[in-house]
Amino acid sequence: MAEFTMDLNDEQKEVRDWLHGFAADVIRPAAAEWDEREETPWPVIQEAAKLGIYSLDFYAQQFFDPSGLGIPMAMEELFWGDAGIALSIVGTGLAAVGVLANGTEEQIGTWIPQMYGDVNDVKVAAFCSSEPDAGSDVAAMRTRAVYDEAKDEWVLNGTKTWATNGGIANVHVVVASVDPALGSKGHASFIVPPNTPGLSQGQKFKKHGIRASHTAEVVLENVRIPGSCLLGGKDKLDERLARSREKAQKGGERVKNAAMATFEASRPAVGAMAVGTARAAYEEALEYAKTREQFGRPIIDNQGVAFQLADMRTSIDAARLLVWRASWMATTGKKFENAEGSMSKLFASETAKKVTAQAVQILGGNGFTREYPVERMHRDAAIYTIFEGTSEIQRLVIARTLSGMPIR
Repeated sequence: MAEFTMDLNDEQKEVRDWLHGFAADVIRPAAAEWDEREETPWPVIQEAAKLGIYSLDFYAQQFFDPSGLGIPMAMEELFWGDAGIALSIVGTGLAAVGVLANGTEEQIGTWIPQMYGDVNDVKVAAFCSSEPDAGSDVAAMRTRAVYDEAKDEWVLNGTKTWATNGGIANVHVVVASVDPALGSKGHASFIVPPNTPGLSQGQKFKKHGIRASHTAEVVLENVRIPGSCLLGGKDKLDERLARSREKAQKGGERVKNAAMATFEASRPAVGAMAVGTARAAYEEALEYAKTREQFGRPIIDNQGVAFQLADMRTSIDAARLLVWRASWMATTGKKFENAEGSMSKLFASETAKKVTAQAVQILGGNGFTREYPVERMHRDAAIYTIFEGTSEIQRLVIARTLSGMPIR
C-alpha cells in the first residue's frame, strides 16, 4: 500500500508541468472567447486530444496512480487554466466513471473508447442523473426503464437535466428507476448508444459560469436499447433488487445506488477542480496587489490586503490537503469512515467561492470587469458548491456519518 506523502515523484512532477504548460499556453488564451461564445470549445478539445490529454489512456494512467494523486493533480492544473474549457475536456470522465463503477469488463472495453473517439474524430460523453424534480433528492427520480423480455430490450422514458454534454454526446449514461417502490435502491445505469432513436436534446442552459461547457436537458421518449446496455448486467441487477426488497421488508440497511457510486468516486476530483480555480484567482490577486499602487506604494503593503492574501493561500493549501487525503484513501482502499470525500469537496468548493470573491475585491473596480479574469473565475466558482452534491448535501452526509443518525 502506498504511503501518504505530500511530495510528488519525478514522473508526477513531469506530468504536472506538462499539464500546466497546456493550461497556460492553450486554455488560458482561449478562455475569454469561449466564455463569451457559450459554446463547446471543440478546437481546444481537439488540441488536447492531439497531445494525448483528452484520451482514455491518459485518464487511466492518472486513475491508476498508486498514490491516488494523479487525478486531483491533473484536475487542479487544467482548472487553473479555465474552469469552463477544462470541464469540456474532463466532462466525459464522469460518464466514464459511471461505467467503471457499475459496468462489466466487456462494457468498459466497449463503451469507454467510444466516449472519447480518436484524434481525428473527437467525441464526448454525458452522465445523466439529475431531473427537474430530482436533483439532490434522487429518490424522486421519474425516468423509468422497463424491460421488454420478449425482445431483450430496455425502454427508457423521462427527462434529464443539468447534463454536461447532454444531447451532443456520442454516448449517454442514463440513471433510471427500474423499481419505483424501492426509491433510490431501485435505480440502475444504462448506456444509450450513439444515434439511438428517441433521445434528443431539450433546453440548452445559458449559465452564470462555466459557460464554455455545454449543459442541457436530455429527453428520452420510448428509447429502446439492447439488454446488454444495462450496466452490470441483468443478473446482477435482479440480485441487488431482491436483496433491497428483502431488507426493505425487514427495515434493514441502506443499499448504495448507481448514481451515488459515481458521485462518491468523483467528489475529491471536483474538490481538486475548485482548488485549481481558487489558486488561479489567488495568483492573479497576488500579482495585482504587488504591482498596483495607491498613495505611493503597492497595495500589498496594506495589512487589509496582505492579510486577505495570507488567508486565501492558507485556505487553498488546506483544501488541497483534504483533497489529496481523500484521493489517497480512495485509491488505497481505505473507507471514508468520517465522510472524508465529502469533506474534501465541501471545503474546497467553499474555498473557491470565498477566494475568488476576495480576488475580485482586491482588484476593486478592475476585478468587476471582464478585462481581468478574476470576474470569470468568480462566476465559475459558484458551480462547485452546487453540482455533484450541494454544500448542504455534503454537510448532511458528513453529519450523518459522524452521528450515525438519520439527520434530515
